[in-house]
Amino acid sequence: MTSASPENQMNHAGVSQGLQARAPSLWKKLLSHRLFMTGATLLFFMLLLALFADLIELRPPEKMQVRLRFKAPDFPYPLGTDNYGRDIYSRLIHGARLSLAIGFAVALVTGIFGTLIGVSAGYFRKLDGPLMRLMDALMAFPAILLAIAIAAALGPSALNAVIALSVVYTPRTARIVRSTVLVVRETDYVQAAKSCGARDLWIVWRHVLPNSLAPLIVQLTFIFAYAILAEAILSFLGVGPPPPTPTWGNMIAEGKDYLREASYICFFPGLAVALTCLSLNLLGDGLRDVLDPRLRVQIG
Repeated sequence: MTSASPENQMNHAGVSQGLQARAPSLWKKLLSHRLFMTGATLLFFMLLLALFADLIELRPPEKMQVRLRFKAPDFPYPLGTDNYGRDIYSRLIHGARLSLAIGFAVALVTGIFGTLIGVSAGYFRKLDGPLMRLMDALMAFPAILLAIAIAAALGPSALNAVIALSVVYTPRTARIVRSTVLVVRETDYVQAAKSCGARDLWIVWRHVLPNSLAPLIVQLTFIFAYAILAEAILSFLGVGPPPPTPTWGNMIAEGKDYLREASYICFFPGLAVALTCLSLNLLGDGLRDVLDPRLRVQIG
């Protein structure tokens, strides 16, 4: 078989050894990168709140106590109560679970389909035109308006929010992957594999895709942040996960009418959205600095 030829084995072994040799150096640079570590710490804290929300909640997030409505932050309500007397702290940490889950799902779906489309368009020349014109057509619409239109057509739910945001952000991921594949496709080791008779799918799997992952990983961290912010917008407008399920977006939407009486109802979920998006952007900036060869000299 062509995949077992000595030339291909030596080529793949060289790439694998290079990646293995670089891995400790990359981890060392990531751990010493201030932006990356700051973002990772903030994100880890948010993930802990989401994962252990059932254990650290003070009371059920949907429990209403009308007599305690608009209670200012104080013991035993550290973040106060909303217009229904529900504990904002409990709703905030449970909202973190759903908001982060939606953001992660959008990043995962976008990564899968964006990679498939980007690799197909970048490596197979005949598919480049049709696929990229379709991606350009989707990108012609403002991202958030297209997401609102799709979510409104499908109906308010967490799944439909994931579908709408995945449709919006897949073209952006596909173009990033395609641009990388166009460069990798012309490298010497890919041309050598072709000259040895290796099949296209084997080349894509063993050479093109692994060497296109760095910009994809960086892009997905930003997509994660965009998805969390966009989900908050969809929920605020009533086309995201419907109440009483707590998400950061519908918490802000429910508190917008009471800004004068209890501004903290909107402040705390808004702060959570800002900190989470900030952590993911810092994480992405750190990954970009370390993985981008053009910047490696500046931080090495």
